[in-house]
Amino acid sequence: MYDVVALGELLIDFTPAGKSENGNPLFECNPGGAPANVLACLAQLGKKTAFVGKVGDDEFGRFLREVLVARGIATQGLILDAKESTTLAFVHLHADGDRSFSFYRKPGADTRLRPEEVDRSQLDAAIFHFGSLSLTHEPARSATLTALRWAKEKGMLISYDPNLRPPLWPSLEEAKRQILAVMDQADIVKISHEELEFLMGTGDLAGASAQLCREFGLTLLLVTLGKDGCYFRAGELAGLVPGFKVQAVDTTGAGDAFLGGLLFEVLRRDKGPKEWTSEELAESVRFANAVGALAVTRKGGIPAMPSLAQVEEFMSRANMAE
Repeated sequence: MYDVVALGELLIDFTPAGKSENGNPLFECNPGGAPANVLACLAQLGKKTAFVGKVGDDEFGRFLREVLVARGIATQGLILDAKESTTLAFVHLHADGDRSFSFYRKPGADTRLRPEEVDRSQLDAAIFHFGSLSLTHEPARSATLTALRWAKEKGMLISYDPNLRPPLWPSLEEAKRQILAVMDQADIVKISHEELEFLMGTGDLAGASAQLCREFGLTLLLVTLGKDGCYFRAGELAGLVPGFKVQAVDTTGAGDAFLGGLLFEVLRRDKGPKEWTSEELAESVRFANAVGALAVTRKGGIPAMPSLAQVEEFMSRANMAE
């Protein structure tokens, strides 16, 4: 049995790496993909994880499989597709440390995962995690819904990251419809402030978060606010936990690192989020904030994930500074 199984995209993030002698931009080939990033974070923190998805049977796909194996992430559920290429994303970093993406995914091997290719025996974990990018196209959408149904039947805790990427959807209207269509299946949802406003029509943290939790029956909602930290809501319990001050190098995978840290907290406590006190919620979110903060101090998604010892040392120094 695994601690966390995730289904979704595994891809290459080409991250800026300076310029060549001719003055042309250079890009470093970094492994990424939101669900895989979450697993890499959890594996670095000492948890047992497994990935379900599809990459191309090409140099990039084989490289990604090797990365997962090296990180200790089980790959029995990873399929190499001989017909479609591995999805590529070029990351454009901005002066404030934020980023934007250019995707090469037409269609991309990750969208070609079929329901019959999902091995039900692989879905044996405490937590099942997925995102919205496996919902953009068929047959991956049906494969995701099939796995989600099986995970619910097995009584697994469901973690969901809407992770809006407009260029990958046919339209924003379709994105909103599909993202919300599975929201009521989730127990824990991690969402950015911008995504909350997109889905609910308002950026009011208290009001929009309460409405989202009420309409879809969420156990725990986490609204990430970048350097400002995270707003959480669990029923009537809600609060804002400030972030840590660090020098941001690359924010790619920051939200995934945060979510990995939060799921780590779920796993190491003896009770589910429904039973947490306000103090326990704040402590868990603070730990997750620390994981996310450390991740932005390095380039890439999977390569930036910190170890548990690094997180604990970072938090200890922050406590002393306070």
